[in-house]
Amino acid sequence: MDIPAVPDLTAPVPTPPGRRDLAALPKAHLHLHFTGAMRPSTLVDIAREQQVRLPPHLLYIDPMNMPADGRGWFRFQRAYDSARHLVRSEATMRRLVRETLEDEAAEGSVRVELQVDPTSYAPWVGGITPALEIVMDEARAASSDTGVDVGLIVAASRIRHPLDARVLARLASQYAGDGPGQVVGFGLSNDERVGTTADFAPAFRIARRAGLVGVPHGGELAGPESIREVVAALNPRRIGHGVRTAEDPGLLDRLVAEGVAFEVCPTSNVHLGVYTDFSQVPLPSLISAGATVALGADDPLLFRSRLVEQYAQARDTFGLSDRELAGLARQSIEASLAPSSSKLRWFARIEEWLAAQPAAA
Repeated sequence: MDIPAVPDLTAPVPTPPGRRDLAALPKAHLHLHFTGAMRPSTLVDIAREQQVRLPPHLLYIDPMNMPADGRGWFRFQRAYDSARHLVRSEATMRRLVRETLEDEAAEGSVRVELQVDPTSYAPWVGGITPALEIVMDEARAASSDTGVDVGLIVAASRIRHPLDARVLARLASQYAGDGPGQVVGFGLSNDERVGTTADFAPAFRIARRAGLVGVPHGGELAGPESIREVVAALNPRRIGHGVRTAEDPGLLDRLVAEGVAFEVCPTSNVHLGVYTDFSQVPLPSLISAGATVALGADDPLLFRSRLVEQYAQARDTFGLSDRELAGLARQSIEASLAPSSSKLRWFARIEEWLAAQPAAA
């Protein structure tokens, strides 16, 4: 199998003189998908083990040099499905969880909230319950070994029947808790232009009764009207993406007032053709409106960019100071579903980061 060299996504991001190391900045990663967090090298390893020829769209990924009409959801979903179909065993699932937390530890993440739809892996491990339990068990162990606190988001899919979402909500409710590897939230992912948002409201009510927080996707592929539907039907505490809210200042002000946080994944927006480059992502507009923003990498495997790179791009593109970047890290922790005692401890570490001397000029 002819496979090109794959990138090391955890290679250190260069620190400009006079700035602080972003990998040392304590932060929370709140928008990260299970398969999409896979290392490119692991993808190649698994493909070789299974003697599967990887399609070109999984290997040759350079969105910044790709014309806008070559990007988009269809291309992304095809690649994600190809990668997900390689995850066919408990051992592989455990490997993905462990490597994800190792990578997050290397980037300074103190908290990760990993999204998983157990339906995708159920056929290989005996059902949706074993699939979720495998992820939970390995997340617990890897959290202990790496020091990265982890909660799970069980995410239903818009392209499946809303009754399937209710099944997942009941499953998630059985494992709700705030300990390492337990389920803390319920999400809704996939193409937001598909299906009727209100049809998924019963599933979110089931999850909410169990104490799970609603964290659905919205406002990336579709505009402000999609966000209004998500907010009205699903009562979220956070919105996955939500960047298109910036197109409606009134709606943005309302969500800020209501305390809804935004999981902003700039590189994802560019890969999917929502914006042509990082400079068009309305991060400054969200910040100036007072929004709580948690930067996320979404699917590093396919977008070839991890969390630290989001901070570095925000620094370089928008000229954010170290103090402003620390503010974003603090917001990510505040928006997390971690216990308050943990948040206070991490806030103190952010202050220590700011008190340290920056890199020498």
